[in-house]
Amino acid sequence: MKITKVYLKETLLRLAKQVVFNLSGTLMDMFVLWVCSDYLLNGYAGEYILSPLISFECACATNYTMLSHFVWGDRMKGCNKKDRFRRYLGYNLSCTGVFLLKMGFLLLASLITKKDVLVCNLIALLFTGLINFIINDNIIFRNKPALYGNETSNPDTEFPHASD
Repeated sequence: MKITKVYLKETLLRLAKQVVFNLSGTLMDMFVLWVCSDYLLNGYAGEYILSPLISFECACATNYTMLSHFVWGDRMKGCNKKDRFRRYLGYNLSCTGVFLLKMGFLLLASLITKKDVLVCNLIALLFTGLINFIINDNIIFRNKPALYGNETSNPDTEFPHASD
C-alpha cells in the first residue's frame, strides 16, 4: 500500500477544511442544544438525551451541506439529485453511529467531570470529529464510479488499496 504525496496533501487539506466547516455545525449544535436544554426541555432526559438528539440533526444537515460543497465538492461534481440524496442518507447514517458514540462520551464526561452539558458536549465532539472525518473521506465522499457513474476516479486522491 503506497500513500502518495498528493494523496497525503489532499487528505490533510480536506481534514483542515472539515474542521473549519464543521465549526458551523458545532455552532448550530451548541445553539440548538442551549435553546432546547435551557428553554424547551426539562429533566435529565430532556437536557441530556432529547436536546442533544435534536441539536445533532440540525448540525448534521448543516455539516453535510457545507462538506458536500466546500470539502468534497470535487467528488460531488456530476452527481445528480438521487446520488446526492443517497450520499446524504449514508452521511446521516454514519453520523448517527458517530452520534451514539458522542452520546457515550458526553455521558461519560458528565459523570467524570460534573461539568455543564455544553462542556461535556465539546469534549465528546473532540473525540468523534476524527472518526467522522475518516468515514467521510473513505466511505461517504469517496469516488465511487461503480455506484455513481457520473464521477471519474482520481487515483491521486483516492484511498490507496492493498492491491496497489
